[in-house]
Amino acid sequence: MSSVKKASSALISVFHKDGLEPIVKKFQELGITIYSTGGTEKFITDLGIDVVPVEDVTSYPSILGGRVKTLHPKVFGGILNRQDNESDVAQLAEFEIPQIDIVIVDLYPFEKTVASGASEQDIIEKIDIGGISLIRAAAKNFKDVTCVSSMEDYADFLEVVSADNGNISLEDRKRFAAKSFNVSSHYDTAIFNYFNKNHDIAALKVSETNGQVLRYGENPHQKGFFFGDFDAMFSKLHGKELSYNNLLDVDAAVNLMLEFKDDAPTFAILKHNNACGLAQRETLHQAYVDALAGDPVSAFGGVLISNKEIDKATAEEIHNLFCEVVIAPSYNAEALEILKGKKNRIILIQNEVEMPEMLVRTCLNGMLLQEKDHKTDTVAELTYATNTKPTAQELEDLIFASKLCKHTKSNTIVIAKNKQLCASGTGQTSRVDALNQAIHKAQTFNFDLKGSVMASDAFFPFPDCVEIADNAGITSVIQPGGSIKDQLSVDYCNEHKISMVMTGTRHFKH
Repeated sequence: MSSVKKASSALISVFHKDGLEPIVKKFQELGITIYSTGGTEKFITDLGIDVVPVEDVTSYPSILGGRVKTLHPKVFGGILNRQDNESDVAQLAEFEIPQIDIVIVDLYPFEKTVASGASEQDIIEKIDIGGISLIRAAAKNFKDVTCVSSMEDYADFLEVVSADNGNISLEDRKRFAAKSFNVSSHYDTAIFNYFNKNHDIAALKVSETNGQVLRYGENPHQKGFFFGDFDAMFSKLHGKELSYNNLLDVDAAVNLMLEFKDDAPTFAILKHNNACGLAQRETLHQAYVDALAGDPVSAFGGVLISNKEIDKATAEEIHNLFCEVVIAPSYNAEALEILKGKKNRIILIQNEVEMPEMLVRTCLNGMLLQEKDHKTDTVAELTYATNTKPTAQELEDLIFASKLCKHTKSNTIVIAKNKQLCASGTGQTSRVDALNQAIHKAQTFNFDLKGSVMASDAFFPFPDCVEIADNAGITSVIQPGGSIKDQLSVDYCNEHKISMVMTGTRHFKH
């Protein structure tokens, strides 16, 4: 069997016609017989190019409203026959089956139809049957057939078929087969995930075809990749390419700010996936100034995010800080020009997109999968555990701190006052260590903790944390509760007139 095959025939049946014309004209020039169906057949005919209707080959019309057009032995026999197999070749002659050397087929836009919010009936009709079957058949038989399964490959294929007058190498045929199986497997994954959106079947199927090679991974000696549609989520206005670590911080920033999406002007500064500054104020400028005050040392090289348009005054403040990334829903013209003053500063507009519902991470020789923590603590759901009740201001601060605590690495303690992050203790093996870390940081940056509140991502097994908090001036506490020794902490708070509320919900973040 020769590794190079001269193409003499092609089957074309595509949903997307963009970019097809040059290929069809090249086939005419090379004398390649074209078989086609439906709308594609009309498209080719309208170009003034001869085409053989598939119905003329099968002697069977398109039926069931177009659901069955190419599903016929004379079509699949022409694709799947092994040209170095005497029996296969004999059967082609016996049943008058034409040899098909090239298959150009794409698939109905299933994912786009789902994303559009279409009805279930419309979605089901976009599950391709003939197309997926033709792709699998042609790709399987790559030794004899070239399969082109996406309009994104038209230019590549046109170059290949033109290079040697229709002679296509085995290497190219196998390369197009790999692309085709990538298309078919991704398509089937999307369909399965649609049907399994309630996760009744314990199966993990992930397929991302938009892969980006990063400069490196978490460290320069590690390879790094990003799979996802970054351009759908963000409009990048300025700056260098994002790194692996940038992307992790941007993810943390976006998920944190979702908690404050519709609130008053809120600004956050993140470093190593944790917020080192967060404040909510009447103006975005003041929110930024107070967020930066939370930890101006850690803010160096951080990721900044706002829930409102960034204006000139805020941009002028930001410009004084070395930061990697700035994210906002929009920027006014003057602010944008100021922020562009640092050539490497990455400036992003966050677009409205649907976020993944599940979190996936590798673990041992497999993977862990869980739902995202969509639970946000609210005042209405709080249980008042102590005789002393929080004031209205403390209640606002408690919910503010709780939202932040949820997005900070465990074990964590968050201290807040007047809707400003004073400090947090993050990623500690002991809750006492987390609290002491937070108090020390707050005191380092001259925060007066008298009247501040404390949030914990999990319960207190002993009263030591509330005692330390009391001594630091903290007057109100929010925690999930659930320890068999909850009462010890409650008793201490009652004795020292500290208010404590319980959420009933733990927010670990490992």
